Amino acid sequence: MGAPRNYLPATEREVSEMLEKIGARSIDGLFSDIPEELKLKKRLALPESLSEPELVAELERISGTNRADAVCFAGGGIYDHYVPAAVDHMLLRSEFYTAYTPYQPEISQGTLTAIFQYQTMICELTGMDQANASMYDAATASAEAAIMCASQTGRKKVVITKATNPRYRDVVKTYGAPRGFEVVEIPYDPKTGQTDEAKLAEAAKGAACVIAQNPNYFGVIEDMPALSEAAHSDGGLFVAVVNPVSLAVLEAPRNYGADIAVGEGQSMGNGMNFGGPLLGFMAATSQLVRRMPGRLVGQTVDNRGQRAFVLTLQTREQHIRRENATSNICSNEGLCALAATIHLALLGPKGLRKVAEASMWKAHYLAKAISERTEYKLRFSGPFFNEFAIQGKGCVKELREKLLEEGILGGIPLSSAYPELKHNSLWAVTELRTKKQMDKLVSLLEVNY
Repeated sequence: MGAPRNYLPATEREVSEMLEKIGARSIDGLFSDIPEELKLKKRLALPESLSEPELVAELERISGTNRADAVCFAGGGIYDHYVPAAVDHMLLRSEFYTAYTPYQPEISQGTLTAIFQYQTMICELTGMDQANASMYDAATASAEAAIMCASQTGRKKVVITKATNPRYRDVVKTYGAPRGFEVVEIPYDPKTGQTDEAKLAEAAKGAACVIAQNPNYFGVIEDMPALSEAAHSDGGLFVAVVNPVSLAVLEAPRNYGADIAVGEGQSMGNGMNFGGPLLGFMAATSQLVRRMPGRLVGQTVDNRGQRAFVLTLQTREQHIRRENATSNICSNEGLCALAATIHLALLGPKGLRKVAEASMWKAHYLAKAISERTEYKLRFSGPFFNEFAIQGKGCVKELREKLLEEGILGGIPLSSAYPELKHNSLWAVTELRTKKQMDKLVSLLEVNY
């Protein structure tokens, strides 16, 4: 195997020269502010280095343990939608993947054009005035939205519905902790799965914003106009976390008064990819545009009078904003946003609506079949889009293992984030699911109750 290799590019001489230049005596001196009890006192237990052929063989062995043939009924924020071959064909052109982030924007007209089109499509979907280049994922987009609201209102109280994706809620808390945010979670109705509007209205007093997901984590459609009204009742702002595919059939956030719309864009042209990379989108009203993180591409004309694109707003710390930056987001998810742009352009409004309707009607077919033919029952009575929770008596983990043996990736256990929902699981259906696949699932549920 050979001795462990040192992959640090700097030689000892170069390190010494750099230390002398900055006036430090040693590498350890650079980290003197770190308490000793936090420093690792032993060598990392790393395996011996491998040659390239050995490494390739090991990675192939690991990848061979994955199941690529399972029919997916899992959701929870990442969905198994069809990605046309044309998406990757265009996405992987060298002009895009070697210049995905426009550090020299004026000469990156192709990239800026694509981002401008992406922003336009996001605004068309959400009904909002402005959209930024893109965010890391829906979780960070939600947290950044909370920061925007706090900055706009001068308040530090953030209200978020408990029916919002638990990972999104955790990231909001993480981002908010060093800023002194008070994060208040509003419970859901145990019968409908919808947010308790009365408790939200009370909590919204003195809040910077209310954050609500629609459809929520349980797949249930919320009364967003009512939640928006409660958020605005005492001068707060309303952040809508939305599924972009659902917007082909559900009301656009702007129409019910949302100030900011965020969501997960993975459903648009991006594969599931074992959970990432993902694509967070953000759109807002014009009043909030200067508080948006990241970048915003604008349209202008060049010195010849021809259509051209520029980075109109750059609020990141690496540019002139420095400590006055609205966010420390370093880059946009350029390639993921481009994939979404290509996908939406291919589908068009009618195509996206067909995807949404197929996902919705197939989900309702499966939910009805499960309720009528098995001992499992729908957990919530509220209306749903393409995702729903079911309740049984047995262990959800064991059920998933049995289903996987039959080539089916089952619903997500809910008890880890919601202890009160023991024996409950979350099931998602997309346009890819066939009647044959759904009927097979129902048959298996009949015998594995």
